[in-house]
Amino acid sequence: MKKKILIIEDDKIIRKELQLLLDNQGYDVKAMEKLSDVKKEIQFFNPHLVILDIKLPEKDGHEICSEIRGFSKVPIIFVTSKNTIMDELHSIMLGGDDFITKPYNIPVLLARVNSLIRRAYLDEEEVIEYHGIKLFVERNLVSYNNETVELSRTEFRILLIIMKNPERIVTRTELIEDLWQNRAYIDDNALSVNVTRIREKLGRIGVKDFIHTKYKQGYCI
Repeated sequence: MKKKILIIEDDKIIRKELQLLLDNQGYDVKAMEKLSDVKKEIQFFNPHLVILDIKLPEKDGHEICSEIRGFSKVPIIFVTSKNTIMDELHSIMLGGDDFITKPYNIPVLLARVNSLIRRAYLDEEEVIEYHGIKLFVERNLVSYNNETVELSRTEFRILLIIMKNPERIVTRTELIEDLWQNRAYIDDNALSVNVTRIREKLGRIGVKDFIHTKYKQGYCI
């Protein structure tokens, strides 16, 4: 399930940039243009994270944060042009979970969004298990006998599809079409390379002969 992010930002350009950036990372993103009823919007959209600007025309971001904390524990990241210790301290004391300044560093922002969502919803993480092998959907991790290895996004997607279809041949065409839809632009040769990498990584945690190749068809477990 996609994690949902609500952006509360009055600058139209920044709002659109953030929305596009997070959308491309696979989040379900909504940006508020009117700030008149934040409570209603949060209750309706039910986001997993709020990105909140401090300097807003109708209400101060700190005031909005206080309102949100009156009815929700949703994680909040403040994004602001202000850059003082007091601003950051005030933001955290009011219930904010993180603080980043403009102009923001994109990799840092994405890392903080990802880290905060992981920490907040770790207990809700979807885990797919087959014969003792566990795939942690939110973190691109696979584990076996308490050993864990991280997969790339493409490797994870391939293993996810195969593990969701145990004892059935997943065709190469199915895998390639799914990866294209998820913006992992992969061809037949690249698919073979990624499957080889998955097998190598599974081997590191003691999993052997898990993915079987069916000649001219696809893969199965």
